[in-house]
Amino acid sequence: MVTFSTIILQFAEQGEKTGWQYIEISADIAQQLKPGTKKSFRVKGMLDGLAINGVALLPMGGGNFIIPLKADTRKALHKNCGAMLQVSIEEDKDFKIALPDDLADCFEFEPEAFAFFNQMPKSHREYFIKWINDAKTNETRNKRIINTVNAMLRKWDYGQMIRAMKKDR
Repeated sequence: MVTFSTIILQFAEQGEKTGWQYIEISADIAQQLKPGTKKSFRVKGMLDGLAINGVALLPMGGGNFIIPLKADTRKALHKNCGAMLQVSIEEDKDFKIALPDDLADCFEFEPEAFAFFNQMPKSHREYFIKWINDAKTNETRNKRIINTVNAMLRKWDYGQMIRAMKKDR
């Protein structure tokens, strides 16, 4: 477990990350957590006493990573940009995202889509699953499942699907 203090930061103009609040994980700390990696990985631990698990460290170049802090996490912490945060984290080797039953049911009707989904790297499959699981209403969840199945039929990755959805608005 690596423990350190940091400050909550916010992106200004940074493409899709514009406005995100996050904490930086230096290359030194990332190497202590998972030596030799430059790809995203999951961590667990504590943020100011708030337990976290399965949280993604996203690479930012030069060996540095970030942990995006969603609104619900910031609300639970009662902190926002500029606040100090005590962090204790370690690699979450037990983290697994299960295929949602409703998505699995849809894939039964589209075996070609399911085959493409399973060919994707694990981290890419997890983007889709997390996006579906983060839906706040059943209507949104159902739309996301439909979009996921259609993306698999078109052999699109997550980014291609999101860009196509933005064009359709």
